[in-house]
Amino acid sequence: MHASEHSRGILLMLLAVAVFSLMDAQLKLLAGHYGALQVAFLRGATSLPFVLAPLLLRGRIARLKPVNVRLHLLRGALAVLMLGSFVLAVRESSLATTYSIFMSAPLMIAAMSAPLLGERVARAQWVAIAVGMCGVLLMIAPRGGGWASLGALVAAVAAVAYALAVVTLRRLARTDTTESMVFWFTALLSLGAGLLSIPGWLPLQAAHWPLFLGVGLTGALGQHLITEAFRHAPAAVVAPFEYTALLWGVALDVVLWHVLPGAVTLAGGAVVIGAGLYLLRREARSRSTAR
Repeated sequence: MHASEHSRGILLMLLAVAVFSLMDAQLKLLAGHYGALQVAFLRGATSLPFVLAPLLLRGRIARLKPVNVRLHLLRGALAVLMLGSFVLAVRESSLATTYSIFMSAPLMIAAMSAPLLGERVARAQWVAIAVGMCGVLLMIAPRGGGWASLGALVAAVAAVAYALAVVTLRRLARTDTTESMVFWFTALLSLGAGLLSIPGWLPLQAAHWPLFLGVGLTGALGQHLITEAFRHAPAAVVAPFEYTALLWGVALDVVLWHVLPGAVTLAGGAVVIGAGLYLLRREARSRSTAR
């Protein structure tokens, strides 16, 4: 039963990554017609009905009440920065390049957990973090006498914002319900990105409504799948399979945009993934030792 639960968790994680990759491809398609903040607003607004519907059906609206309002507001601001930067990144770069840089977020979370959460980070972990960040620098460093690409730089900004959002999530989880955290994250993303997108707002085109609906559906389904994945198996078992996003990024780039990742992207991505897998393995080993 234990092994079967783990297998189910892994399968759910693989499905979640695939669904989220499809959502990101749709965001990239929309980013070709609308501003990054407007697309970020659409991502949040189209997901809200799917977040609220299960709560209404189960009579759990009371669980949305926020406790730590300041942290919710901070996460909302980070959500706008993260998703706005991510949409801009996928518009300016390939999915594979954006994913390779964004995958450094777990390394940043580990680094931030020491000063912000008081968690202990061993010397070997710091080495892995440093190696992984070298992989990121390899991908965003200027080449050929020119500046680093805008897409690579804003992908790094998105990764930092995401890491900070996860760190605040750990603090917020001590006082607030999961339903409250998911709802207010989505609602504040919609509100913040919506207000900021007003000056450059472009009318929504009828031809794009399938994409709007697709973003909402894949966002909600992906969130459900990833939640179930972590419910059926420990994080150390399922988290490494998040890195399959890079395979999806490459496949979608080839099929939809006829783009192949460069050698630098593949090399940098391999370094980041290797460092991340080392951290996950070390964490799993330390937990099993503690038991």
